[in-house]
Amino acid sequence: MLKIAKPFLFCLFFIVTITIAKAQTTTKDTTRGPEIYFKNMVYDYGTIKKGADGNCEFTFTNTGTDTLELHKVKSSCGCTIPSWSDEPVPPGGKGVIKVKYDTKKVGNIYKTISVMSDAKTNPVILTITGTVTE
Repeated sequence: MLKIAKPFLFCLFFIVTITIAKAQTTTKDTTRGPEIYFKNMVYDYGTIKKGADGNCEFTFTNTGTDTLELHKVKSSCGCTIPSWSDEPVPPGGKGVIKVKYDTKKVGNIYKTISVMSDAKTNPVILTITGTVTE
């Protein structure tokens, strides 16, 4: 019985060791890479008049260790138009996402802007709020 147990235990030890080693080499390194940080993720227009200026900006910083690239920025509806630079943002660098809301419609504003990038936190959801009055 002991003669059979030694080879079996050796094989089991070998398989476990290989499995652990393989898992460690395929685990994603979460301490490196680009990271996007917005100090303010909500822009509140407050109460504004119909036809008023609907422009706002969201500033972000790349707090990661690698260059950050924005892939796509999209809004939840056609009345909100985002624009951004396609230039890569180096570690410690800043960027801006500009948003234009069409203030022709009277009522409450609650729209979201999805920011897709190569950052670890992805996507990031920004929000604009407020009320348009006659």
